[in-house]
Amino acid sequence: MLRMLRGGIGLLALCFALTLQAQDFEAIKRLAEQGDADAQFNLGGMYHIGKGVARNDAEAAQWLCKAAKQGHALAQFYLGLMYDEGQGVVRNDTEAMEWYRQAAEQGVAQAQYNLGVMYANGQGVVRNDAEAVEWYRKAAEQGNVLAQTSLGFMYAEGRGVARNDTEAMKWFRKAAEQGDEIAQGMLATIKNQTSPATESRMGTEK
Repeated sequence: MLRMLRGGIGLLALCFALTLQAQDFEAIKRLAEQGDADAQFNLGGMYHIGKGVARNDAEAAQWLCKAAKQGHALAQFYLGLMYDEGQGVVRNDTEAMEWYRQAAEQGVAQAQYNLGVMYANGQGVVRNDAEAVEWYRKAAEQGNVLAQTSLGFMYAEGRGVARNDTEAMKWFRKAAEQGDEIAQGMLATIKNQTSPATESRMGTEK
């Protein structure tokens, strides 16, 4: 079960809706035009949600790109999402993959997870389950619930890693504790398929 963080652009809208005011637009634009990466990122968000200016995803993508090229990790992630979803730019899996990678390498958990999905699905890259596992693990270790569930499936199915029900249970449990219903269901399924002794041993290996 491989789930992309769809609707991720909505996270961008929420982020800016909570932190920026419409009257900030002109001041932020001036800083952005002077090359300030944070301001460029913020300006991209304001264009995306239409705060202080008419909504314009093409302008949003352009300003996010300027920030991303300066190494702004969140701008790289959100630019990847825009290419992934075709918002403000022509949808392009290769570009999405590249920007997710740059953000993932800077430790952005959502980008690490999305990169894992793209490797697992062969989206914008040759399918590589081992790479998918590596990126899922990085995100899962940061507490990303979708990555934890996906990593559980990789262990349960033996994709990119040796099949290991104990490890699958470990990651499903972590996701289940965060309220992931699919992980909760898989946890119950695996428990029903194992003997009481094996289940007891699995329960101690968290």
